[in-house]
Amino acid sequence: MTDAQTDTKKPDPCSFILFGVTGDLAHRLVMPALYNLAASDLLPEKFCVVGIARKATSADELRDGLMAGLKKFATRPVDDAIAQRLLECVTSIEADPKDPESFDRMREQLDALEERRQTGGNRLFYLATPPDAFAPISRELGRTGMLRDDGTAWRRLVIEKPFGTDLESARKLNAELLSIVNEHQIYRIDHYLGKETVQNILVLRFANGMFEPIWNRNHIDHVQITVDEKLGVGHRGSFYDATGALRDMVPNHLFQLLSLVAMEPPTRFDAHSVRAEKANVLAAIQIESETEALHNSVRGQYLGGTIGDTIIEDYHKTKDVANGSTTETYAALKLTIDNWRWAGVPFYLRTGKALGIKRTEVAIKFKQAPFAMFQSTPVEALAQNYLVIGVEPTEGIALQFNTKIPGPAIKIDGVEMKFRYKDYFKAEPSTGYETLIYDCMIGDNILFQRADSVEAGWRAVQPFLDAWRNAGSDGLKSYKAGSEGPSEANELMKRDGRAWRKLS
Repeated sequence: MTDAQTDTKKPDPCSFILFGVTGDLAHRLVMPALYNLAASDLLPEKFCVVGIARKATSADELRDGLMAGLKKFATRPVDDAIAQRLLECVTSIEADPKDPESFDRMREQLDALEERRQTGGNRLFYLATPPDAFAPISRELGRTGMLRDDGTAWRRLVIEKPFGTDLESARKLNAELLSIVNEHQIYRIDHYLGKETVQNILVLRFANGMFEPIWNRNHIDHVQITVDEKLGVGHRGSFYDATGALRDMVPNHLFQLLSLVAMEPPTRFDAHSVRAEKANVLAAIQIESETEALHNSVRGQYLGGTIGDTIIEDYHKTKDVANGSTTETYAALKLTIDNWRWAGVPFYLRTGKALGIKRTEVAIKFKQAPFAMFQSTPVEALAQNYLVIGVEPTEGIALQFNTKIPGPAIKIDGVEMKFRYKDYFKAEPSTGYETLIYDCMIGDNILFQRADSVEAGWRAVQPFLDAWRNAGSDGLKSYKAGSEGPSEANELMKRDGRAWRKLS
């Protein structure tokens, strides 16, 4: 939250019920985000945090652990007075879906707590848990009536990505959740959408008359979406080996960026209109055959190398990674969108681990201007025209264009105009969760995926999953840690007469 948001309304009184309160996600991101909201005076006056743990934990023990996590992971210096005010409302309840009676006891404890805290019965259930716990926890919350939205008090359910592991599992999870709660009660959270630059894509496109008229196949040659990470798999070998780069990043992070870049203008800026257009554009992604999927993709696995001062070992030597694993740590895809705006415009997506630089960006490449008028001059080539939206590590927007080099001869060079958030706006460092949690509390689900959007994303990804599974180790490329990824990813674009933007 920024200083410009002083007129932002406070949410209704509510209970923030946090499953997985002793876990890494709660300590690293959720509680620091709540602290930042408290520091910005954006939490309700009547508010409590209810930590749900599978094993009995005293409130004092829980508060001590959360304070230690806050000191370690906070994005800004911790003011002890603010932290104490936040943590004094923390209490602990023991509940485990394997013990249904524990949820009956939880309901009674929660009712009594809400009466004392005067939170009005409004409840935000946040599932900071492994994905396999989403359905069991939701079933018990539904069975005990704790998710019942009767119109007098609201009940909302927040789940973290991944929303399934393939199309079939996503459909099954959606069907189960929607048998318990209504779609408007479900907040499928993706922290990428909490980043200012990602949200600014909508403003950039639809609030500036210079961009939207040329945002189509007549003027845009192609789009590149890049999410590169310097870190290797580290201690997450068991999770990552069962997931891979494609499942971990493409149906959520990269497709959220794609949908914002490619969606049609919504009729109004509200959750229903924006989410409908995002779902529509994901549904318009051409579904590939397995043969086409192999032709239009590259997958890779990193070998050992050095990134800065960090030594990265081979992926297959990582703890908890299976012998002979064919799990990809790098994925590059070429996709097309079957609608009038984007017919013939390829979208190139890439993401990977253990790469030479950490970078998330969207690069829109405009078509080359006619060169004929410069043929009698020393100009040998025109620089490429890109609009680059930087998400990480530098948030901003850059426009690359051609200009004349000073002097008597006509010589042309590419230059860049840059906008950086930090240069124009004063904003405290954040986790990326602040806006999303605040929106959950005020009931604005514009930044959250609907069931149809989730399934449309998995439908587009499924042919690649199937093709890679059936191919086994065939086609799995290697790349050195600290590089730009497998060289074959360059061929994916070179055969189209295009090239990736260099890591820089």
